[in-house]
Amino acid sequence: MEGIDSFYGGLPFDHCDGTTGTLLRLGREAGISHFLVHSVATTPHQVSSINRFIAAEAARSEGAFTGLGTLHPASDHLEQDFSELLSLGLNGVKLHPDVQRFEADSPQAMPIYQLCQDAGLPVLVHTGDHRFDYSNPNRILPILRAFPRLKFVGAHLGGWSVWEDAFSLLSGFENIFVDTSSSFYWLGPDKGRDLIRRWGVHRVLFGTDYPMWFPAPEIRHLLDLNLSDEEYRLIFWSNAKNVFGLK
Repeated sequence: MEGIDSFYGGLPFDHCDGTTGTLLRLGREAGISHFLVHSVATTPHQVSSINRFIAAEAARSEGAFTGLGTLHPASDHLEQDFSELLSLGLNGVKLHPDVQRFEADSPQAMPIYQLCQDAGLPVLVHTGDHRFDYSNPNRILPILRAFPRLKFVGAHLGGWSVWEDAFSLLSGFENIFVDTSSSFYWLGPDKGRDLIRRWGVHRVLFGTDYPMWFPAPEIRHLLDLNLSDEEYRLIFWSNAKNVFGLK
């Protein structure tokens, strides 16, 4: 949480402590039975330890966690890192170009998407930030063009703070999905509902962005949109099940 707080120049709201125990407690109080958990490596040497930690927490959770691994494009042994990630049984790869400080479409990063596409492993990528040019829609566009079989999940409804640009540039690609994390507090219900329906509910996944946000209010934000039961079924469960192979 100290790292997140520092990255965003001080979070202007209450947040959680970042522990798995608090996630389980708050999530279950809110009615969440299953969680996608992940982190990112800010340096290449962190990759293995983070992936082993995520895998261990998933194993300890008694079926409550599905873990995603992380990779770093500056690694000197990327394929070895990826092989270990697969051997740990992790169900995808999480990247945060803004925090990891690499352009999402850089030549160094492209082998990550190739490995994931070849293995049928989805990637969850932080997308968008008007302050930087690491993961904005112009950086995601070449990835979707180059890897049409890659399951790509663009966090924060495809582009935090650049939502319209993201929709305009990226929504035409069939292999991109989006999640709802860290979006409703900014967009409000009307804009949030409009974006979800324009993207198409069949490719929207619910996300809390814990530990920045408490799970229960994020659920309420989504319920306040007054979508149909079928739309909620897709967003809360079925889409994530299909993308990440959840049981």
